[in-house]
Amino acid sequence: MTATIPITSNEQANQLLVEDPLALLLGMLLDQQVPMEWAFLGPWNLRERLGGELDARAIAAMGEDAIEAVFRDKPALHRYPGSMGKRAYALCQFVVDEYDGEPARIWTEAKDGADLLARLNALPGYGTEKAKIMLAILGKRLGVAPDGWVEAAAPFSDSTPRSVADVSSPETLAQVREWKQAQKAKKKSKAE
Repeated sequence: MTATIPITSNEQANQLLVEDPLALLLGMLLDQQVPMEWAFLGPWNLRERLGGELDARAIAAMGEDAIEAVFRDKPALHRYPGSMGKRAYALCQFVVDEYDGEPARIWTEAKDGADLLARLNALPGYGTEKAKIMLAILGKRLGVAPDGWVEAAAPFSDSTPRSVADVSSPETLAQVREWKQAQKAKKKSKAE
């Protein structure tokens, strides 16, 4: 399986999401109240502003105010740069405190799908839905498929094009967007 997350128009940013676990965690964190493409381009832009490296330890050492300022620099990294900068800092600090700065340990050390979901759900800025989507990204896009991941990530593990986990091409991105618009018109959520 060749891992791909072709969500942005920047191929290097897409590859960063595959190669850098922190970039992927941050992209998912930022996927809130902005287009998916902008959210998942955020880690690439943050890395560029930080001198070409994303490192949870370095970001945590900078402190919340410094990271918030980086998010606020023009152009802002998110529609809500202050709150998302604080959340990005909190996520990095959590990764340092709980996983010694190694974000991939969240999934490499998980016992099964339920444990991985619990680990993702514990991340600052993640709720149940975001954790399930992240688990679906890991399973569908990156081949990280511990026993029980399909059940733990449901409904985002199914074949309905409902989230970023289902984006494998520009065509599937359009399908996800169409599905979300249809759900919104029916006043239903992504999980329904």
